[in-house]
Amino acid sequence: MLSNIVIETFIKGGWVMWPILGVFFLAVCVVLDRSIWWLRHQATLQATQQERARVALGTGDFSTAWALGENTSDPFLQNLNQGMTHANTSMLAAMQLHATHLIEKSEARMWVLSTLITLAPLLGLFGTVVGIMGSFSFVGDEQLAASKVSGGIGEALIATACGIAIAILCLLPYNFFRKRVSVLRGSLERWINHSELLVKSAKEHGHDLEPFAANRTSR
Repeated sequence: MLSNIVIETFIKGGWVMWPILGVFFLAVCVVLDRSIWWLRHQATLQATQQERARVALGTGDFSTAWALGENTSDPFLQNLNQGMTHANTSMLAAMQLHATHLIEKSEARMWVLSTLITLAPLLGLFGTVVGIMGSFSFVGDEQLAASKVSGGIGEALIATACGIAIAILCLLPYNFFRKRVSVLRGSLERWINHSELLVKSAKEHGHDLEPFAANRTSR
């Protein structure tokens, strides 16, 4: 049975396999947490509504742009509403501040994966060193010392193999999530800059956002 082989291998790896197992479960939890967060984030995006908001913003129809982001979970439309609310002070700063909070949420617990990528192989190496030290204690005791030493070294390498495997399993999703964060940051920057240009264009055509923001704030 596969389960029996796994258990036997785990026991042969020594006591260091327990912290390695803890690292494995922690890595799985973080990967699941980040995967769920990104799936939920993707589900909230409404490209059609975002385009409607941009068109409304450029034509000076601020009420429509506001309404599109008022009762939605789309982070880009929420970001626009934050900027429109503070247009009488600094729309750009308000949108950038909101974007910073979103980026922080997208990067949450990424430092854990980064730490585990380094920690797991080190734990495995530590387990191997401890196992080899124990194996050499048989030297000089009897004629079968050589076979016991070689067998002990083979068992000690289990910890290193497991540690490296966990590091590889952490590295792949870590780089994937880092790429998603980078894409999100770039999308937010383009969204904010585009929104600012659209508001400036609307102002040139006689539509001022600041009175609208003042009315929203006074309510």
